[in-house]
Order: sequence, then structure tokens, then C-alpha cells
Amino acid sequence: MMNPMVKVGVVLCGCGRFDGSEVQEAVLTLLHLERGGADWIGLAPDAPQWAVCEHFEGVVVPGESRNQLREAARIARGQVIPLEQVEASELDALVLPGGSGAARNLCGFAEDGAAGQVRDDLAALLRSMHAARRPIGAICIAPAIVALALGQHRPRLTLGPAGEGPGAPYSTVSQGYALDRWDAAGMTWWAVTDAEPSALAAFRTALDARLGVTRTE
Repeated sequence: MMNPMVKVGVVLCGCGRFDGSEVQEAVLTLLHLERGGADWIGLAPDAPQWAVCEHFEGVVVPGESRNQLREAARIARGQVIPLEQVEASELDALVLPGGSGAARNLCGFAEDGAAGQVRDDLAALLRSMHAARRPIGAICIAPAIVALALGQHRPRLTLGPAGEGPGAPYSTVSQGYALDRWDAAGMTWWAVTDAEPSALAAFRTALDARLGVTRTE
């Protein structure tokens, strides 16, 4: 069990996988932090979402606007503060759940790939956490945010369990999820997301570029 004094920041950006944080990933993160005895606080930008989507097919609803902080409060039961108000010195660890919204609200990865920029407040927090050598966890598409913010440090991103030795590259799309497995830089990488398969492909291309590897398959 974690030390009950451990405080973990959980970065949210709305409520719903298409336009904000993926609800299941966020809730399970909070559940397991509580089960582990950690104290957590939700963090979200006090800013509009990139869009508002209906959640049957992910279609954008024209003319609607929602605030990321207010929507994140639905997940965190109000236990959420503006992202800009927290300092790395107040946290022992940071976790970023995924969702398509995370690749749009928190950074420009969905549109710009490896050239995307992370929100200034989140980028500063990630760099401060890294400098303090405090754990950073990223789920689903969120490792892309970490790669964009900390690329100059060449972070080692763990996307899933590695097998025993190299395996054949594998990609599939099933039940709304895209999965990719490949070998690079002496590791077996797994990535899964509920974003579009093109977003996963863009993430892998960006990661390969950060690692300085050339895809062979």
C-alpha cells in the first residue's frame, strides 16, 4: 500500500473520450489510487474544450462549448482545481489518462503530430516533475503528450508489457480500439487507444522519430 501522504495529480480535460478525458481510464485511475492509499487531486485547464461531441459516433455538435475544468468535475466529483494553480513541489506523482480529447485539449498532437505543442502550463508541470525525478504515468494516447513535452530528454515511454524477445509487428482495430505492437530500440512496444487509427499511426511515427529509429516493416 502507498504511503497515505503520497499526493498524486491526475490531469483531466473534460468528460468523455471524444472531446475530453476517457471516463473509464480516468475513473479506474482514481479508483486504484484510492485503493493504494494515495491522496489524489484532479487538475484540468480552466479553458474551453476543443469541441463538444456526441458520444455515439463522436460527431462534433456545432455551436456548443464546454469548459474542461467544469466537465472534469463530473469525473472527480468536484475534487479538481485549475491546472495552472499547481506546482510540481505539491505533488509526488502525476498521471495523465487518455482519450481523443487529451490529444486536442492538452496538446496539438491530433492535428500536428510530432510538431504539436503542449499547453504551456502542462508542459511546465511535466518538465518540473521530470526535473524533480517524480513519477509520471500516461495512459492511452497520453504518452504522446509526455513525448512532446520531454522530447529533448529522450524519455523512455512504457506503452505496454514486453514479451520474451522480439515478436512480429501487429496492428488491429476492434470494438472502437486501435492496437499496435512493434520492436524498436531494443524494446517491444505496445500502444492502444480509442482515438482514430491514424492518430495511433501518427504517434508511432513521432515516437520513432524521437527514438531515432527507422521502421523496417
